[in-house]
Amino acid sequence: MKEIIIRSLSGLLYVALLIFCLQFEHLLIALFFIFGLVSLNEFKKLIRFKGYIPYIIFTIIYGAFGYWHTILNTGLGLNEAIKILLVVSIFINLFLIQDLFSFKRIPLFFSKRYLLTTFYLSSAFVFLVLIANYFSNYNSNILLGCFILVWSNDTFAFLVGKNFGKQKLFEKISPKKTVEGFIGGLFFSCIISYFIAKFTETLGSTNWLILSVIISVFGTFGDLIESKFKRQAKVKDSGTIMPGHGGLLDRLDSIIFAAPFIYLFLRIIRYVS
Repeated sequence: MKEIIIRSLSGLLYVALLIFCLQFEHLLIALFFIFGLVSLNEFKKLIRFKGYIPYIIFTIIYGAFGYWHTILNTGLGLNEAIKILLVVSIFINLFLIQDLFSFKRIPLFFSKRYLLTTFYLSSAFVFLVLIANYFSNYNSNILLGCFILVWSNDTFAFLVGKNFGKQKLFEKISPKKTVEGFIGGLFFSCIISYFIAKFTETLGSTNWLILSVIISVFGTFGDLIESKFKRQAKVKDSGTIMPGHGGLLDRLDSIIFAAPFIYLFLRIIRYVS
């Protein structure tokens, strides 16, 4: 009982802090900077990567994209830089999906560690901020909707999987995940996307429906990939910062992996609309 209470309070504090900071652009930028540093620290331990260079790279990338106009006093070149970061990040994530299916262990040679800390993890926090600035001025409703879809998918995947799950989704990496749970999470996320579209008045219901599928699919991949990193490191959780939940990376792995794909979809619908 005590463990359930601690887990619930820890989760509520995390959600409340995130929702509060979402209301203010600079608070959100500061929060994601702290989240990024903590997640990077946890991830470096998982892949046994020592040194401070990844922190420096993250600070430079995050600061540059977050304050491009302030630093350079112009928006010239920002769009091109975002495109380059987006393309590289998506390719790195696609290679991670390939590693999930192709290798018993994800290869972690020296240069790949830099690619992962930069384009799998650090860039994800940049895209989270960019999603909140989708309308060219700060509007947190799309990002909040994405987080709600992540939480909905995780919650209903767990509930459906626990009560009805029989066929394992990826047993060697995450024995508790089931195909039924994945379908249940996807189904309820699609339903909830309608209400997000109705109450946020940001994107149409069709676009939110597609986003729910993107988040469910790539969020699940993100969860599985982090589980494989933890299995290789022979640890249960990425950290201990959130009592009852583990590390911050354990809570953010889905949205981190999905973020570049979410942002890509938002760019596509902007150009075709």
